[in-house]
Amino acid sequence: MKPRAHSQLRKYRPWFYAAALYNFLWGSWTVLFPGQLFAWLGLPAPQPLAFWQVVGMFVLVYAPAYYWAGRRPERGQALILIGLLGKLLGPAGFLWSARHGQLPWAFGWTILTNDLIWWLPFALYLKAALPDRAAWRRLVIEGEY
Repeated sequence: MKPRAHSQLRKYRPWFYAAALYNFLWGSWTVLFPGQLFAWLGLPAPQPLAFWQVVGMFVLVYAPAYYWAGRRPERGQALILIGLLGKLLGPAGFLWSARHGQLPWAFGWTILTNDLIWWLPFALYLKAALPDRAAWRRLVIEGEY
């Protein structure tokens, strides 16, 4: 990647650091206080609560990945792509579950902060970091970035 491209990617650092902090806080809070979100939303907590704590651990695991992407945005493509996939699949899973009566629609408020607000900066970063088909191929097929 050219030096100019490196400097273009640095503007995404604040987003990645914010995502790291958010995931650390939300994941930790969910692990330590698993019933609190449901109490705030006026929903019954899932039983056993350990299942919800596992969700918190999944969110928490992304925190260092976003931090690393913030430290070296020229090398964060794989981490951010995986993060964006999770942030796309999470809402899809929620919509399916809510539509089939397995989750209440009120639970969708978590999708706003956990997923939707990150779509645009993550997608714009990937567009800048992987500007052509060859770059995507190197990352997705060959595992190089």
